[in-house]
Amino acid sequence: MKGTASLCCFLYLLLLQATAEEEEFTSVLRDRSHIDETLRLATEEKAADYAAALQRLRKIYHTSIKPMEQAYKYNELRQHEISDGEITSKPMVLFLGPWSVGKSSMINYLLGLSDSPYQLYTGAEPTTSEFTVIMHGEKIRSVEGIVMAADSSRSFSPLEKFGQNFLEKLIGIEMPHKLLERVTFVDTPGIIENRKQQERGYPFNDVCQWFIDRADLIFVVFDPTKLDVGLELEMLFRQLKGRESQIRIILNKADSLATQDLMRVYGALFWSLAPLINVTEPPRVYVSSFWPYDYAPDTSRELFKREEISLLEDLNQVIENRMENKIAFIRQHGIRVRIHGLLVDRYVQTFKEKMSFFSDPELVFQEIVDDPDKFYIFKSILAKTNVSKFDLPNRDAYRDFFGINPITTFKPLSAQCSYIGGCLLDKIERAITNELPALLSSINSGKQPGLSSCEATGCGEKPKNRYRKN
Repeated sequence: MKGTASLCCFLYLLLLQATAEEEEFTSVLRDRSHIDETLRLATEEKAADYAAALQRLRKIYHTSIKPMEQAYKYNELRQHEISDGEITSKPMVLFLGPWSVGKSSMINYLLGLSDSPYQLYTGAEPTTSEFTVIMHGEKIRSVEGIVMAADSSRSFSPLEKFGQNFLEKLIGIEMPHKLLERVTFVDTPGIIENRKQQERGYPFNDVCQWFIDRADLIFVVFDPTKLDVGLELEMLFRQLKGRESQIRIILNKADSLATQDLMRVYGALFWSLAPLINVTEPPRVYVSSFWPYDYAPDTSRELFKREEISLLEDLNQVIENRMENKIAFIRQHGIRVRIHGLLVDRYVQTFKEKMSFFSDPELVFQEIVDDPDKFYIFKSILAKTNVSKFDLPNRDAYRDFFGINPITTFKPLSAQCSYIGGCLLDKIERAITNELPALLSSINSGKQPGLSSCEATGCGEKPKNRYRKN
């Protein structure tokens, strides 16, 4: 009994010592003034100019791009419908990576929420099971996923297609914060390699793809203990292909290692990611410790501080260029819609040319869809419209597209004209070549863009939440 009592006393003293050391360590908070300085949170934005540019952008989209988008059912080909909420939304920063690598702690640190009642829950075990959207609001409150998907003032309406099980795993947090006035953070569930997709209850990879497609900046976070790449992480990097310019890889908790060990971990991370990132230049890896407490002693604190500031400068660049990025995104979308309209028009013309009185319409069109190169569908588009071959969609996609949309439901482009509204093709080409570049030039030169009537867009109307009682 005495031996047991002595052992318990010894363990209790050890626990007290460890607790005292932890309190002493965590009580030393890191200075956060460089965050406000780097992100320029004290400077006031030109809200009027930004609102005028957004209004003009919405006008161009609704009058010049959306008519062709609807006439040729582009959304059924790409499954990407642009709403007013998406056009007016703030830049989105997406956090991805394995479980318990510090994604939630990093958001707490950037927003100064650590040790407050409103901080995101963190821990050594997998803690984040939801997709958490942290956004600006007049007061601190949480928003259920079903409400976020129903509210047209937000850009999350398309998430309804992933089912009610997912909406239960989607949560929004609103709070008044200078940084959230300019950007929205999305925290994601950590990747757990031994978990099967069906165990989540919703299509995890499809949901990640939706957020990846709309993110302006993507932070892929690792820590020194989780460098291995499994099937789920490999799938995630496949989904990131084509978005390499927006990816920032972060090696977090770097002050938990000695310098020599950190160099080995840095090399191991590159070795693990090399087969997954197919780019000519190696990706930039930011090495630091993103949490509110001071760096561990005898570590490269000056290096970590410089790396953190570099990452914050990248974030600030996205914030400052958000209007230019939106214009470029809408123009890119317009180019894809135009190509789609030209291709459908070519399919319609070819179908009419090959039809005769005794022909079977289904057999004729099936032959065209199965072998479009035989009828020069895609080559004729390249020859006549100066379209890059790298922008052409997959031929097989049109087999599925026309499988649910009969060719007879589409009119040729020559018939898509009206005396008052003009021709769809002329309007979208004018937007791509003149109107959007002119709006971009006015932003870069500091001139206020010309305001237009909102009659076509309803841009003065307050969006409605169909779950809210009138």
